[in-house]
Amino acid sequence: MDKKMKLLIAYDGSSSADAALDGLLRAGLPAEAGAIVISVADIFMPHVAASEGDDAKAAMLSYGSSAVRRRLEQVSHALEEARQWATNASERLHTQFPAWDVQTKVCGHSPAWAIVQKADEWRPGLIVLGSHNRSAFGRLFLGSVSQTVLTEAHCSVRVARGRVAKDRSPLQILIGVDGSPGAQIAVVEAAERAWPPDAKAHIVAVLDRAMSTALDWTEEGFKDERAWLERILATSTEKLQVCGLSVSEIVKKGDAKEVLVEEAERLRADCIFLGARGLRRLERFLLGSVSTAVATRAHCSAEIVRPRDPKEATPSGGTGT
Repeated sequence: MDKKMKLLIAYDGSSSADAALDGLLRAGLPAEAGAIVISVADIFMPHVAASEGDDAKAAMLSYGSSAVRRRLEQVSHALEEARQWATNASERLHTQFPAWDVQTKVCGHSPAWAIVQKADEWRPGLIVLGSHNRSAFGRLFLGSVSQTVLTEAHCSVRVARGRVAKDRSPLQILIGVDGSPGAQIAVVEAAERAWPPDAKAHIVAVLDRAMSTALDWTEEGFKDERAWLERILATSTEKLQVCGLSVSEIVKKGDAKEVLVEEAERLRADCIFLGARGLRRLERFLLGSVSTAVATRAHCSAEIVRPRDPKEATPSGGTGT
């Protein structure tokens, strides 16, 4: 990668957030990167109290109300708890990635929107967050935080889960392709990661069940479509092999939302890479909503990949999700 990677890592002290940190060791991330750990206390408070500083406490106390004082104590406790979690996560990241430049950010806000706003401000290449909607004391990362971040963020998002395979088996990644620019970007992103020598990549294209049963994929009239699919798979395979990955190509019939999750489980995949948006081709291949559905349902981590710069041109030689 030409520029040092930037990651925004959401951490709430929960087991899912811990799994997200542990999973970074198998995400093919660079030895050097910049990271901000963001911990968000999901609390309502006057704007002056949203700061981490002592000035907020002094300002609130000056109001004099006992109710305000009690609320301030709750706010202070929540922020201190979030601060401690951010510190713990930062220390773990320093252990896992000694050369990373790791900072922390603590605030009181709606968790999903705090993450999205910080990402818009700092412009990381990747947001990392746990998959569960529960957290300690029920205060942090409540509800559909991961889904909101997935749909609203302008950068790539990794919804991280603990590894299913507990042995030391080779790392397995699955990449959904459909001929769209989004999937092409996902292939490029996977190809540029620093994978171990025994890592394996599985490129999966899904034929829509309704169309594929109505039309015989082997018929003479579909030679062009077959050739098109073969070019997609061949181009993707070449990109991944160049970075040292062992690659398999898989074509399945069915609903992409189901097939990708099932294939990831069958292969005991560590992560699924998908483009954030797909384009239809004779309505056979992955559609735009697939990425969110797969990230929500998958047993393993899922990365929904967007261009590092929204204005950058689509890389040449294509695939999508």
